[in-house]
Amino acid sequence: MYYSLRRQFPILLFLALTTVFTIIGLHSCDNNDSNLAEKSVKITPAYVSLEERFQTEIVNIGLEKLGYKIGKMRELEPALMHTDLAAGGIDYTAAHWQQLGREFYLNSGGDEKLEKVGVIVDNAVQGYLIDRATAEKYDITNLKQLENPDIAKLFDTNNNGKANLVGCNAGWGCETIINHHLETYNLEKIVEHESGKYFALMADAIARYKQNEPILYYTWTPLWTSSVLVPEEDVKWLEVPYTSLPDSNSNRSNPDTTYKGKNLGFVTDQIMILANENFANSHPTAVEFMSKVSIPIKDVSAENQLIRQGEDSVNDIRRHAEKWIENHQQTFQKWLNL
Repeated sequence: MYYSLRRQFPILLFLALTTVFTIIGLHSCDNNDSNLAEKSVKITPAYVSLEERFQTEIVNIGLEKLGYKIGKMRELEPALMHTDLAAGGIDYTAAHWQQLGREFYLNSGGDEKLEKVGVIVDNAVQGYLIDRATAEKYDITNLKQLENPDIAKLFDTNNNGKANLVGCNAGWGCETIINHHLETYNLEKIVEHESGKYFALMADAIARYKQNEPILYYTWTPLWTSSVLVPEEDVKWLEVPYTSLPDSNSNRSNPDTTYKGKNLGFVTDQIMILANENFANSHPTAVEFMSKVSIPIKDVSAENQLIRQGEDSVNDIRRHAEKWIENHQQTFQKWLNL
């Protein structure tokens, strides 16, 4: 019996090892199949305005490097973008404002439907500005001064006795805050909030500025406006009398709306990558990469200026993103864990 087992031992050992390696191989195949299945899905991103496509393309390029496919990007109004994201019609956006978009986030299902992946652009500032010449000539430093009819008339562009404020697109989060400010500071009857197409309205404001006419407008960063009308050089920030925000736009009991010592009335914000919850759970590799992406706000503003100068096609913006990655290759490789 002993000799029989001894003769059979090599065969038994071979069979045992074959079984072990087969199990390992099958487990490896399962993992590979899982990874392939994960990356074979087409990812659909969205953004609100063309100026946000740049940061979205940087994320897309990274996802492509990881083996994912990118579907057609969608440009949507904020409310619809958040609703569609929660429903799974789109997979992620790199254009969710943490504070400004809070109401859209909550109305779309909040944490149950959406996942905040990470901050892609930090220290986004918003506020009201007027041209420097008018600010210094009439000593205008605060939005509340517009309650003086003589001051308001300086910014009257349609001869109705009211100051015309270039504001925010209808349906955007900033529209709600601007309207809230005008109501809270008792300026509704003396200041007219122009909430049409923002970039067309700003083009008119810049044209008036070049003709040495007073201008009053709202803006945010990152955006090209602050490259054309440079704060503290060409234009001046206006303070608000005191902090007041709609309940839906802040999750803080005492929100800080100061920037460089001035109360601008808006919380310094963070632009985040926001993903559909089911997508995030199903694609951990994508989420891990996206959580690391961070782009300096000055770089986004600089790219936005290229868009304004005419480099505004889809191919142009893709090229801008590729160039940015080329100039930050070491950082980009770290995001990819390569």
